[in-house]
Amino acid sequence: MMGEMEKVLQQTHLEREVAALIVDAVNLDCAPGEIDPGEQLFGDGLGLDSIDVLEVALAISQRYGCKVHSDDENNKITFSCLRALSAFVEQHRTR
Repeated sequence: MMGEMEKVLQQTHLEREVAALIVDAVNLDCAPGEIDPGEQLFGDGLGLDSIDVLEVALAISQRYGCKVHSDDENNKITFSCLRALSAFVEQHRTR
């Protein structure tokens, strides 16, 4: 098992920002640096649910100007893990 410091080093700057946003948006009981960039956000991973995804999507929209549409067929991939969500933000951010 990696120590928290090693995991933090695996996160990019944007991944750290998005991890902090997720932790704040859904009041997770962990530090942003503890989120493995490849760990599933839902189910067996961080355990987020559909209400959490709405909170995260709203926070991302407010922070980065990214529009997340509920009917987007790519949402399952976009919200699969921190790394995928951060890549989405990087591609679609307006601020």
